[in-house]
Amino acid sequence: MPSPAAIDAATVGHKIGDISAAIAAVARAEGLSINTDFGGHGVGRTMHGDPHVANDGKAGRGYPLRAGLVVALEPWFLQTTDELVTDPDGWTLRSADGSRGSHSEHTVAITADGPIVLTDRSFLGVD
Repeated sequence: MPSPAAIDAATVGHKIGDISAAIAAVARAEGLSINTDFGGHGVGRTMHGDPHVANDGKAGRGYPLRAGLVVALEPWFLQTTDELVTDPDGWTLRSADGSRGSHSEHTVAITADGPIVLTDRSFLGVD
């Protein structure tokens, strides 16, 4: 799951870089490597739309976050390398050195009242 820090940064008035910096700060605090070849993205009428949400970035930079924007936050954390390789199936990704990795995704709507995690099923009373 993307860190609460990244979700908390997904607020009106912030920028995409604030989300990216929050993701990276959590990874670094845990001693993890961050893959920057992939990341999150805007959610709309096309798959993987703009804006791109990098997994490492500079706070205060990038696309301004406005109410109504929906983004997928997709951290890619790896144990000992930041490089991924693609399996022969053309789909499966693995760390280049065989170490453990983690990828997760949450879709977040940015609203005037704060972020809403659309992929959090707990509000439905479902585990």
